[in-house]
Amino acid sequence: MHSFRSGWCAALALFAGTATAGDPIFADGFEPGRWVLGYYVGYERDLLAPADIDFRAVTHLMVGRVRPLAGGGVSNDFDIDPVAGPAFAQAAVAAAHAAGRRAILMVGGAGEVDGWRDAASAPHRAALVANLLARMDEHGADGLDLDWEPLEDGDQADFKAVAEALRASRPGLLLTVPVGWFNPNYMQPDPFWGEVAPLFDRINIMTYDMAGAAAQGWDGWQSWHNSALYNTDPPLASTPSAVDVSVRLGYLPSGVPAAKLGIGLAFYGYCWQGVTGPRQDGGLVVAGDGAMGYRNLVTQYPIAATRQWDALARVPYLSSAAPIGPAGCNFVSYDDADSVAEKASYARAQGLGAVILWTLGQGHVPTAPAGERDPLLDALRTGYLQ
Repeated sequence: MHSFRSGWCAALALFAGTATAGDPIFADGFEPGRWVLGYYVGYERDLLAPADIDFRAVTHLMVGRVRPLAGGGVSNDFDIDPVAGPAFAQAAVAAAHAAGRRAILMVGGAGEVDGWRDAASAPHRAALVANLLARMDEHGADGLDLDWEPLEDGDQADFKAVAEALRASRPGLLLTVPVGWFNPNYMQPDPFWGEVAPLFDRINIMTYDMAGAAAQGWDGWQSWHNSALYNTDPPLASTPSAVDVSVRLGYLPSGVPAAKLGIGLAFYGYCWQGVTGPRQDGGLVVAGDGAMGYRNLVTQYPIAATRQWDALARVPYLSSAAPIGPAGCNFVSYDDADSVAEKASYARAQGLGAVILWTLGQGHVPTAPAGERDPLLDALRTGYLQ
């Protein structure tokens, strides 16, 4: 789920370092076969300046966000304000282009389904398409990321019609879509995604937020990882989700080509109270996206003393009977360089066309020594791009 917060805008640096002639990402020319799409959002602008983005590990900067509005309009404040928001977006796009990368505007996100439904309806669709393209041109972006959450069965026809209209109007624009993870307990592969795959450059599975407490509406679930790579511990009824489950059981059978399919990395963790690890009954999730960003975990939590490794799920976690960190956690599910390397290797071995990450700012550790401030990106670059 792509969620949002608000805050104020600091001064923005305009350019990042340019790509070098020996850049291995583009050895075969643009577009590369493997994409890393890093989300960079307005409400986190104070976490990471454009000049500090490590574009060695990012092929596409996902600049967020604009929102579809009733009547077919499109917002332009980027969760900041009408003046600083556009400045943020243009600085981000300029940084991507200065580094020889592409920039894509994120459209929508969690909580924007009503705006999508009204704007994409037949009476307003032409206005929405025109306004999306105008907003893209205004900020100099290269494409659009259609983040309609949740996309229910009744929304599919309007969603497809918007994508068709955008593709017809601009055949060369980059068009991507993030999609939900797969739960085999109650879901079947949806052929809709195979049907619309020709319209999109990438279809990216948001393989994070894949856990929750039974007491918080996740009926029948035990404690589990935010973003497990595998789930090979049957039965899957109480912990069914994983990256591999979504790819192998969900989207490849729906007809999406592997080369167009992406998986997601969370640069944040989940804080559980009342359980000390995965596969336990009870517990509550008390913090996640934002508060549990990787930069906060490595500076505020006793990783060296509490880290464990789940050999089946192939991800780390922190475990402590006594509460740890500002959120008072007993179990922290998160990704580190080791698990990112595992997921990068998986994506490469499966021939997947993309990895998305939410978000660049949360993975950046400004207090670390120069050259060591983006360890998750470093692992992704060496394991997936190079």
